[in-house]
Amino acid sequence: MFSLSRKDLTSLVVLAAIVLTMPIWLAPFGAAYPGLMQKFAIYAIFAVGFNILFGLTGYLSFGHAAFVGIGSYTAVWSFKLLTMDILPAMIFAVIISGLFALVIGYFCLRRTGIYFSILTLAFAQMCYSLAYSVLTPLTNGETGLLLAGNDPRYIDKMFGVTYGSGLPTPTFLGTTLGGYGGFYLTAIVLIVIFFISQKIFASPFGMALRGIKSNQTRMMYTGFNTKPYTLAAFVVSGMIAGLAGALLSVTDPLAGTERMRWTESGNVVLMTILGGVGTLFGPIVGAWLIKYFENIFSAINSNMLNNFFSFLPDGIQSLMVTVTSKFVGEGWHLTLGLMFVLIVVFLPGGLVEGAKRVAARFDRKKPRTGPAPAPQPAE
Repeated sequence: MFSLSRKDLTSLVVLAAIVLTMPIWLAPFGAAYPGLMQKFAIYAIFAVGFNILFGLTGYLSFGHAAFVGIGSYTAVWSFKLLTMDILPAMIFAVIISGLFALVIGYFCLRRTGIYFSILTLAFAQMCYSLAYSVLTPLTNGETGLLLAGNDPRYIDKMFGVTYGSGLPTPTFLGTTLGGYGGFYLTAIVLIVIFFISQKIFASPFGMALRGIKSNQTRMMYTGFNTKPYTLAAFVVSGMIAGLAGALLSVTDPLAGTERMRWTESGNVVLMTILGGVGTLFGPIVGAWLIKYFENIFSAINSNMLNNFFSFLPDGIQSLMVTVTSKFVGEGWHLTLGLMFVLIVVFLPGGLVEGAKRVAARFDRKKPRTGPAPAPQPAE
């Protein structure tokens, strides 16, 4: 059950080493602070889960942010009603998100292609509207669901747990989470989700999903019932998205409708395509790249650009600052859009697939130093 092939085990060890050493190798890039690294890990989890649906079945969902929001609201309600320990919050978030995914997937998977995508978008917008203006007693509407000092927390009261006069913070088995503790929690969850993704990709279930992506009609003509497989993939993907939403509430204990917007669903599509659809590492690379641009490039201002180009003559310095300022700060989306266009045109398989092609090309160019293979007699 927990065994992996040598290739998958190597991939898992490499990912674990990369994720757990992020505070070291992200420092030169100015991104080694816990809040941003937590976002890197959480959105990588979201993208890996989305890739199980989109990468294996080819079903493109524009509504997966709804499950992130559902997971966030579930986690915060767990903090308010039960306990500040994160384990019940994460478990309930996965279960509730899975139930919503089961219902939404049951209806959406009656259609394929663009019609499926539109249905998922419609359901996501309905969930957003419900959270924003209809179910305000549960979601607190535009303000968002927040913790309060007088929340009941029945399990904590049962065991005599108190949190002082300030607002409580999430804990893990009695240990307060914050800073690097929160990051390493999300990092470990990312490694576990990556392992689950590996098992799905290598399983007969994953092979069936690839067959559905390749030619669903042919599989149906052979008597293969594809509906349970696509629905299972949709539910698993929604549950992982709900887990990502719960982790967002663990690291920042609030839940708001902004996590359910259609733009968030679009972001995870971009993450997966940039990194490589259907690859194991691709969604993680795409998530890290987009979150880096969003948090680092968007913070660059004219003063920073002037300091960076200070070695140039005044006229050229002013010109460079004027040009580059359009691509950073508030204009960071322009840089992301240009990069997305270049990758789709020149590396249609994404960054990971493109790296594999480049490596294979260099490998073919290496001279063979060993003895030539002996000719085989004709049969």
